[in-house]
Amino acid sequence: MSRTVAIVGRPNVGKSRLFNRLARRRISIVHDQPGITRDVITAEVEEGSFTLLDTGGLGLKGGESTSELIAASEVQVGFAIDAASLILFVIDGKEGLTSLDERIAQRLRRSGKAVLVVVNKADFGGEKLDVGEAYRLGLGEPCRVSAEHGQGEEELRAAILERLGPPAAVAEGAAKTASDPLCICFVGRPNVGKSSLANRLLHSDRLIVSPIPGTTRDAVEIPFEFTGRDGRSYPFRLIDTAGMKASAKLGSPVEYFSRLRSLDAIQRADVVLLVLDALDGVTQQDKAIAGEALKENRPIVVVVNKWDLVRKAFAKGDGITGYESEREYRESYGRALFDRLFFTPGAPLIFVSAMSGYEVDRMLNAAVQLNRTLDKVLPTAKLNARLTYLTERTPPPSIGARRFRIYYATQTGNRPFRIKLFCNREEKLTESYRRYLEAGLVEEFGLNGCPVYFDLVGKPRHDET
Repeated sequence: MSRTVAIVGRPNVGKSRLFNRLARRRISIVHDQPGITRDVITAEVEEGSFTLLDTGGLGLKGGESTSELIAASEVQVGFAIDAASLILFVIDGKEGLTSLDERIAQRLRRSGKAVLVVVNKADFGGEKLDVGEAYRLGLGEPCRVSAEHGQGEEELRAAILERLGPPAAVAEGAAKTASDPLCICFVGRPNVGKSSLANRLLHSDRLIVSPIPGTTRDAVEIPFEFTGRDGRSYPFRLIDTAGMKASAKLGSPVEYFSRLRSLDAIQRADVVLLVLDALDGVTQQDKAIAGEALKENRPIVVVVNKWDLVRKAFAKGDGITGYESEREYRESYGRALFDRLFFTPGAPLIFVSAMSGYEVDRMLNAAVQLNRTLDKVLPTAKLNARLTYLTERTPPPSIGARRFRIYYATQTGNRPFRIKLFCNREEKLTESYRRYLEAGLVEEFGLNGCPVYFDLVGKPRHDET
């Protein structure tokens, strides 16, 4: 039986705060502005073994969001209600019942699902909150909580588990049928098509897609399975993030917290998929976003979306100014891309279309391959031989009358690849030469797209020769 709990209610009753409280993590963005949550946000709650869904507010007004986004948000709430085995219907204890609450209650009664009414914000003053009117909804005994301060949290958890029942027992000695899910994360500027690509992979309209920049605000995490080229089924967790703007261009607290959620998603991902626009080329912000993934030592797959527009232009004979064919444009794009993203040596480059589905499966095949590559063991003798060759072919620059010198190297870890370099002086390894050595190792050992971290161990000054 499904163990899925959906939180629903009108805007600004504290659904996202309650979601974060029950998940014991700050996942959904919490803000006083109505309509912040749009997509359905998910979290696995270990205590009780159930999946928790946070939804957008039902009954948004036109002044709070566009009619297109309102309609899309309502569809997402409908998805959550259909998927849930238990619904937490949140109402505002300070404001009391509204006509919108009563309309939502009617919709929930028609759904036939188990519903638990949660009276939130039940912590003001010294007054005892009267929850009597909550009974008028005809949905049974309400729970009083304060999502902000945690009052009533344990009672609510107990009520949820009572309604869900105990989780199904796993037979003793049963073998696992799948490995741990591979977590992939879509990152990129606003409106490059991250949510559209996610929907294409999921074969559903699970995420809201709109030409309006900033439609996605939270980092939305969704499990799914993918059948690879080898015929095996691979479990995935997909994180779709908000479009990342430059820090200096963040125009509101919502955009600030969206950026933080995106950075957190990069940290949680096994493989980062950097999404670019086929017609825009590589921008400075694309480079900055790739740099964020690099800071976290995450492997990168570069995904150029909207390639259908390029193919259509050449098929119609209009082409793109300065290019004779699609192939010429593709090759030029690739050269320019890696000229700008020089710090991602060997990263897989895939041209796709979320609209038509062109080559989208290659993204996941590339992620599976990268994940396998991350577990490679680099033979010590071959590692040292390659580094010797690289330093002899192109000697390090002379700094202060001395050059950087490597005495010995050994691999000390994976995810990322960690190479301990015993050397004469750590400070003599310049950034450009470090990138040269990294690119040489990536090429030699087939580590395309995987970061390499050098842990430098210098000699004491009196021992330097």
